[in-house]
Amino acid sequence: SDQDDEGSDEFILDHEKSSESSSVDEEQDDDDDSEFRRKCAKKISKSTAKLSEKTSAKRPGTRTAGTPRTPSHPSPYIPRRSQLAKKPVSVLEEARARLHVSAVPESLPCREQEFQDIYNFVESKLIDGTGGCMYISGVPGTGKTATVHEVMRCLQHAANQENLPSFQYIEINGMKLTDPHQCYVQILKLLTGQKATADHAAALLEKRFGTPAPKRESTVLLVDELDLLWTRKQNIMYNLFDWPTRRQAKLVVLAVANTMDLPERIMMNRVASRLGLTRMSFQPYSYKQLQQIISSRLNRLKAFENDAIQLVGRKVAALSGDARRALDICRRAAEICEYSENQKPASSLVGMPHILQALDEMFSSPYINAIRHASNQEQIFIKAVLAEFRRLGLEEATFQQIYQQHIGLCRLEGLQPPTISETMLVCTRLGACRLLLVESSKNDLHLRVRLNVSQDDVMYALKED
Repeated sequence: SDQDDEGSDEFILDHEKSSESSSVDEEQDDDDDSEFRRKCAKKISKSTAKLSEKTSAKRPGTRTAGTPRTPSHPSPYIPRRSQLAKKPVSVLEEARARLHVSAVPESLPCREQEFQDIYNFVESKLIDGTGGCMYISGVPGTGKTATVHEVMRCLQHAANQENLPSFQYIEINGMKLTDPHQCYVQILKLLTGQKATADHAAALLEKRFGTPAPKRESTVLLVDELDLLWTRKQNIMYNLFDWPTRRQAKLVVLAVANTMDLPERIMMNRVASRLGLTRMSFQPYSYKQLQQIISSRLNRLKAFENDAIQLVGRKVAALSGDARRALDICRRAAEICEYSENQKPASSLVGMPHILQALDEMFSSPYINAIRHASNQEQIFIKAVLAEFRRLGLEEATFQQIYQQHIGLCRLEGLQPPTISETMLVCTRLGACRLLLVESSKNDLHLRVRLNVSQDDVMYALKED
């Protein structure tokens, strides 16, 4: 019995221990369950908060604290400079800024008579309410476009002061057009803001200038680089100069080109007759005029010696009379003087040595050296290219046209004219030297040829030779 009591006591103790351990395990399980539930509750609360933020952001008129406000009328802007633009610190630096081609001068010297003639022509057409056409020609760099722009600025100022009838001024440039027929698109867009294809725009313009409209304002159209609007059928040029002749059009056309006798060279008689109304020719600048232009740009800024300016004027006037070339030479001479002054302190004025060094750099490029050292037939071919460009009034010609000029120049110099195949080899060699730009896909009489060097550099190289 004692053994039975001891066994029962041991059983009771074991049962109590097992019950205690099971209760402990249950408590641990409850703790784990509660911890898991808390974690799940946190995740659910976070996801619901994110979802509510997204839905509130999508709803119009609701905005959270961290969301930036969207401007009602957004507009792009250029960030301001952190520092002001540097001003010229020396006389030479100021001179270089004034001599830059892009700098707008205070006045246009040496073109007073041309300015007055163009002004009177346009002013009379605006007052009478009629149309007309003026053909303005001259070599590059003689101030044609700048003079017309100044005329239009003065006329617009007079119209704003109500001294002239109000008018609409538009401008197109043949250099900026990918195709000559795109001029119709540009004119229509500038006149009405309407976009259309080239054919549709031509039809709309034809209807506009052919329909009477008594209350319509006069229109002044500037056509720059007219040479590049030439086409085989010449419809573009004919329309541009036919529209001003119509009474109801009220259109004044100012056509600017580099070739003086462009109508007779590349246009048919019907177009040339339209252009026979008013013509103006801008002559190349003389050396005194170039001196005056440079001095007016400097505007009493003592940076050049008088002999240095005179040398630039005489050199450029003897070559082409291009004012832009004279400004480039003076600007380069100022840079040379400024560099030499930094190396060795000396006189701050641009003198003859600086001008001569700038001239050597301008007219001693690898292209000029290549022309000077070319063979006799190659130089004659380049002369033939120049002659044909002047005859056509364009800067592109076919090999057949140039070959005819080449034969004529050989006969003038008493040389035996080469055959077509020999001349083609000469053209190929010049193209390989990149003095000429030739079509790579063609090698026949219709091969198109262009100069890869400015005509002034070619004339300088051949004249010096």
